Amino acid sequence: PCAFAALVGLSFSGAIGLTFLMLGCALEYYGVYWPLFVLIFYFICPIPHFIARRVSDDSDAASSACRELAYFFTTGIVVSAFGLPIILARVQAIKWGACGLVLAGNTVIFLTILGFFLVFGRGDDFSWEQW
Repeated sequence: PCAFAALVGLSFSGAIGLTFLMLGCALEYYGVYWPLFVLIFYFICPIPHFIARRVSDDSDAASSACRELAYFFTTGIVVSAFGLPIILARVQAIKWGACGLVLAGNTVIFLTILGFFLVFGRGDDFSWEQW
């Protein structure tokens, strides 16, 4: 029951984040779809974590160099996702209102991804590996 509620909550917050992103693109006043390139960052954000989890051994509690490198790459991906709409607004490819909506969507989506790993990444009786 708890896993089901967490999954429903995470999917709801993901839908809200994607709604912000779509509003930043599809509203008639903005009408430019360049901000959709942040979807690439949403998809590649968890990849360093998955690779580090496969490569590193979880036998010791101390953080390994592989895990730290994964954190570094993930941080770079997240910062790039926030930087892209700002750069697009700065060069006037999109309007600043669209940039604000995309940044709000980024915040919600990345908090949803973090919540997913906090809820399903513990490795106890339910985890993301069984999905």
